[in-house]
Amino acid sequence: MVPLSDLKVWLHKPELRKVDKLLVILASFPGPSSLEELRKKANEAGYRITTSSNPSAMLASTGGKAIRTPQGWELTPSGIKHVQSLGISFGESAPDEIADDLRKEANRISDLDTKAFLEEAIACYEHKLNRSAIVMSWLTAIQVLRQYVHANALNDFNKEASRVNPKWKTARTTDDIGRMDESEFLDRLVAISVIGKNVKDELQECLKRRNGCGHPNSLKVRRNTVKHHIEILIVNVLQKFA
Repeated sequence: MVPLSDLKVWLHKPELRKVDKLLVILASFPGPSSLEELRKKANEAGYRITTSSNPSAMLASTGGKAIRTPQGWELTPSGIKHVQSLGISFGESAPDEIADDLRKEANRISDLDTKAFLEEAIACYEHKLNRSAIVMSWLTAIQVLRQYVHANALNDFNKEASRVNPKWKTARTTDDIGRMDESEFLDRLVAISVIGKNVKDELQECLKRRNGCGHPNSLKVRRNTVKHHIEILIVNVLQKFA
């Protein structure tokens, strides 16, 4: 984030375009912000955003450097790069344990598809694309579980799946396993002792959260929720089964 002390300096540079000043203000927030919050932060820095200036239209005209989400306006990765290209430092940030743990797991994963899922989850998390980070981290975790079952418990899985559903077609690949509904898949994992009931309950909550974030709706997700979601997946799936 751009600290307030730097914001005060940059917002009073006459050579900086108004639209760039808006992007710099956005860069002072850890996540999405409303126009009211933008105006308040600008006032704190001694800069006034007038109603007549139409800040929404200006941000919409940035070519994707800023986007409007249900939670408010936020910078995209290209917007962050643009702000940095102006010579603005985002300041020193504390090490992010979640991002560090995700990178450690990515370094251990050999399957290229799973690694790509996780790397995209890391990018979404670091750019504060909260809903996307929740979706991509879940896709990584469920793929890791499918691969583990395929490599270590495929016969037991097929037997249990057929017991519950006689119409189940024997799975031979991870894609075959993916035919099963994810919630049912977690139930089958408990039955064959791959995971315990308490772990399943936590993963079911993650699945519900993923479903909420994966479709257009009014759900709002803050940073702490994303961290909790990813931490559950790291300690109960990635570190154990990847």
